[in-house]
Amino acid sequence: MRANAFLIIPLLLFMLTVDLYTYRGLKPLINKIKKSIVSTFLKSLYWFVSLFIFAAFTLFFFGIKHVQQAETYIYTSYLIGTFALFYIPKFVLILFVLLQDIQNIIRWIARKFTRKKEIETRKSTNNITRSAFLYQIGLVFAAIPFASILYGVTKGKFQFRVIKEKLKFSNLPKAFHGFRIVQISDIHLGSFNKNFEKIAEAVELINNQKPDIILFTGDLVNNFAEETEGWAPILGKMKASMGKYSILGNHDYGDYSHWSSDEAKEVNLNGIKNFHQEAGFKLLLNQTERLKINDEEITLIGVENWGKPPFPQYGDLDKAQKNNSDIKFKLLMSHDPSHWDEQVLNTDIDLTFSGHTHGMQFGIECAGIKWSPVKYKYPRWGGLYRVAKQFLYVNRGFGYIGFPGRIGMPPEITLIELFHES
Repeated sequence: MRANAFLIIPLLLFMLTVDLYTYRGLKPLINKIKKSIVSTFLKSLYWFVSLFIFAAFTLFFFGIKHVQQAETYIYTSYLIGTFALFYIPKFVLILFVLLQDIQNIIRWIARKFTRKKEIETRKSTNNITRSAFLYQIGLVFAAIPFASILYGVTKGKFQFRVIKEKLKFSNLPKAFHGFRIVQISDIHLGSFNKNFEKIAEAVELINNQKPDIILFTGDLVNNFAEETEGWAPILGKMKASMGKYSILGNHDYGDYSHWSSDEAKEVNLNGIKNFHQEAGFKLLLNQTERLKINDEEITLIGVENWGKPPFPQYGDLDKAQKNNSDIKFKLLMSHDPSHWDEQVLNTDIDLTFSGHTHGMQFGIECAGIKWSPVKYKYPRWGGLYRVAKQFLYVNRGFGYIGFPGRIGMPPEITLIELFHES
């Protein structure tokens, strides 16, 4: 992607300005260290890290013309993670440096309009101490996002959690009472960079739920079929007594890359589709699958991705559920939760499974608080939603993309149990 210099150069200058301004706050604290060798080392380390990140951004913006291979996503992910780890804490610290500068301006103005010498005396004896104390507080506050981000990119992205919901329906066939559905979404295999061991542990956690069916609601990869290499034996170990079903997400179509030809893009898409079969999933492309227990049936509908622009709208709900009027209970897999509000509400579909939002991989869900910045883009961004007798469940994602971690928004495995309500 050849970046526009008019946009990139100001960004790089902004980064350099942040580095310089942050250093103003750190320098007085580092100078207080008695051993000069330690002080010199810390100053050198600060500028080495800053210049390294600056150089990496420069190389990325001016050296990469198109996203043409899976490794580009890995590089981008590391770059975003490194930027977040070091620059977000800097933004916190410079607030305190800025506060000290404001205080200094106020004192300067006061000296201009008063004859009292006490102001000058207080400045000369206390200002350095006050500045150092304020910068120390800033450093403590900056350590909070640093620690949170560091945990998110090392441990948080692998802290898989199982969220359980029990739903009752009067029209659910009695044979399906206690039916167990595991949902996963947004695996983004390329982001895991062949970390098979961690995902194998998550697969074991899925199997421990003893699901009747497993539903995967799209975004198998970031963009490329090559991301699936080596993963079939791992994902193929997921077990469900009545089968595993999947759909495509917006990232699975290869729309976020430059292709040499339409044929090359089609080959990539076919490779992704074929992988679903290799891993034991039945891929539903605007199709319906009837699930039968004894003599009773329910319908599982799977549509291709349907999202609000600029996201593609390949999904065709009418085509997918054609000839299903005789089935009383219907499940739907649709990657983007926007589809629910736009086309699914006020239909006879009882329960829809979506993903796509990732919970933005950042948020707060504790003590009754449920918040993520993604809510301002997707009002239905995570968990269970209900309108009248229709339900939507939005999975917060199994993997990650962009930022290589999760903060307060662990990767999710969903277990939904269906019950007949008399």
